[in-house]
Amino acid sequence: MNHWLRKGAAIALATAAGLAFGQAKEIKIAHIYGKTGALEAYAKQSHTGLMMGLEYLTGGKMELLGRKLVVIEKDTQLKPDIGKAALAAAFGDDKADIAVGPVSSGVALAMLPVAEEYKKILLVEPAVADSITGDKWNRYVFRTGRNSTQDAVAGAAALKGNFSIATLAQDYAFGRDGVQAFKDALAAVGSSAKIVHEEYAPQQTTDFTAPAQRIFEALKDKPGRKVIIVVWAGAHPMAKIMDLKPERFGIELAPGGNILPVLKGWKDFHGTEGSIYYYYGFPKNKMNDWLVAEHQKRFGTPPDFFTAGGFAAASAIVEGIKKAGGTDTEKLIAAMEGLSFDTPKGPMSFRKEDHQALQSMYHFRIKKAQKGEWDLLELVREIPASELPIPVRNKR
Repeated sequence: MNHWLRKGAAIALATAAGLAFGQAKEIKIAHIYGKTGALEAYAKQSHTGLMMGLEYLTGGKMELLGRKLVVIEKDTQLKPDIGKAALAAAFGDDKADIAVGPVSSGVALAMLPVAEEYKKILLVEPAVADSITGDKWNRYVFRTGRNSTQDAVAGAAALKGNFSIATLAQDYAFGRDGVQAFKDALAAVGSSAKIVHEEYAPQQTTDFTAPAQRIFEALKDKPGRKVIIVVWAGAHPMAKIMDLKPERFGIELAPGGNILPVLKGWKDFHGTEGSIYYYYGFPKNKMNDWLVAEHQKRFGTPPDFFTAGGFAAASAIVEGIKKAGGTDTEKLIAAMEGLSFDTPKGPMSFRKEDHQALQSMYHFRIKKAQKGEWDLLELVREIPASELPIPVRNKR
């Protein structure tokens, strides 16, 4: 009898020790993003935001539920096959609990099936193609980044009235999704604006003379205000198009927001209006105050567009794990569906149907009186999530 008691006690102790070890093991977050290539600046900001967010949300301890947070970095080089392999390695070899990324929509689409294969969550940030949470989606995919429709509806909200519009976009998933989303958005917000021409150019285009001339020709005799909408990632063509003097034909540009170095190149185009995902001076909340002050202190500049996105991803991870009580994937999915969480741009919430984060956007105007290097935009108005009709496209 004593033998069995001793044996039972030993098993109980071993089980308890195993549980304690299991609870103490690291939480591994894989950041799979384009550290090299044309979108390197976006990637760097995204990683900075992710790390600052984890720091802020854990009080500087980089621990959660008594477990150390470890961030594993992998470079997609903006190539879909490399991104796919990197995510498989993160989940398979590195035993990552959750992954964040990538920058490119094309890479993201290649990565989605890997999340389903390994039954692990891929938190998409900042890739924006609608199809990521649309027809290519699976239940392991969540997205804190805005999608193309959110960009488009915000842009359309600033263009209510008698407008004739031409679009210029990159000839790949991001650009084509963005234009289609903008068409849908005009209808969704009840705009009477008409798209009269669509222009698609290769991603690496540097000379915009020919595309711009085709746009000018299509717009110049059209009624109402004549506007060019640009859907572009990387080096933005706005300044080059403005150099071609579209104002000769009464044509304006209504750009989507971009990173600060790009916005700085637009500073002479004061009065130009558009919509943007984030500008450091717009949100008024404690989290953004900390991010702006700390980023300025550490890097000598305000935080940027994708810095806020990386921080939002960190917030979703931390709040999701806390609510789930750990990193079990099924418990995380249950916890994150419908989850609301704070970010530097205000609250976001994951829609249960497609795991897209619903969030506010901003209508901006380029300032005429600029008081400093990065004092570039003024807020026309915050466009709340409730005014952004984002359709569910995944047929869940």
